Amino acid sequence: MTFQGPTGNLARPQYEFRPQGKTGKWVSDLIPQLAELTDDIAFVHSLTSKSNTHGPAENFLSSGSVLDGFPSIGSWVSYALGSENQNLPAFVAIPDPRGMPQAGSNNWGPGFLPAEFQGTPISATEPVRHLTPPTTITKANDDAARFLLQKMNQRHLELHPGDGKLAARIASYELAARMQLSVPEISNLSTEPAHILKRYGADNESNPTKSAFARNCILARRLIEKGVRFVQLFNGAYASGGELNWDGHNKLKEQYDKHGEILDQPAAALISDLRQRGLLQDTLVVWCTEFGRMPMFQKGAQGRDHNPDGFTCWMTGAGVKSGVSCGATDDLGRRAVEDVLSLYDFHATILHLLGLDHEQLTFEHNGIKRRLTNVEGHVIRQILA
Repeated sequence: MTFQGPTGNLARPQYEFRPQGKTGKWVSDLIPQLAELTDDIAFVHSLTSKSNTHGPAENFLSSGSVLDGFPSIGSWVSYALGSENQNLPAFVAIPDPRGMPQAGSNNWGPGFLPAEFQGTPISATEPVRHLTPPTTITKANDDAARFLLQKMNQRHLELHPGDGKLAARIASYELAARMQLSVPEISNLSTEPAHILKRYGADNESNPTKSAFARNCILARRLIEKGVRFVQLFNGAYASGGELNWDGHNKLKEQYDKHGEILDQPAAALISDLRQRGLLQDTLVVWCTEFGRMPMFQKGAQGRDHNPDGFTCWMTGAGVKSGVSCGATDDLGRRAVEDVLSLYDFHATILHLLGLDHEQLTFEHNGIKRRLTNVEGHVIRQILA
């Protein structure tokens, strides 16, 4: 018995695997363009999660807790490192163009951290509008109105000392005003050269979903160029039956044929583009999922159930050793058996690569010094450069 009921027979991979690159890493034909990058990637094949249900497992991946109300990793990072661009958020989430992940905004929520550290959802398909004042209002009058509002907000803060939510709300509105000038320029992809749009697949009129995801990948690169500290990019949206995501319970190959086409080219182009622009040496790219899939089909179906006991994530970029693999599952791919690691270890490694000690990054909440890795986690030294 697994998450959705009785298991069926063991089922071989639905796609052929072939050795890739100088390392000879075996990679599925589902993602041929990402496969070409394997020499630059550090794979972790023995991760485990605490839940086999999407919502709690997404919470655990993003916040280190299966429960709601805990800060996301992006919020922890922006809390620790601040912002490099005062006209943009330190932490931006880019949901899939088809919809939200199952755990929704928990994936970029601040939890018990101050509200100013929550992620800001932005999409290339729904850009922030550039709001200009009416022509009847002069610049001097507009500036005077902003100055008056700022003074009123400051007085309101002084009347409510220590009100972190009020301060965060004011800061959020002030940032939103600055974003009216900065974000439309970034999210307007009409200035991208035609060869870049083609490289990402953003000009694919026959597959609008792929084109939309490709535009989100370009947006991610632009945000990184502008100094956004933490960018969280999603592929796949929650929907019952898995029509819009990778939740292949019933017709796995039929679904993955579609999703692989959407994912492969834009994601590979993003990584290659970061490298060619000299951004990858200072950018950590983390490829992650909340759990894996079972090695057997579900009874009476052509799909696989959830497997939190052994799955793969990977990293590339700043501080990561290229072309290495860590850990392994058993011969069937059912459970991690070699260098068994938890997502706490994965989180500790991400923080380490960003210059943070996961044991020192704490925030006192309800009398407890909380941290992303709870009381667990060790840096995965095998994948460090």
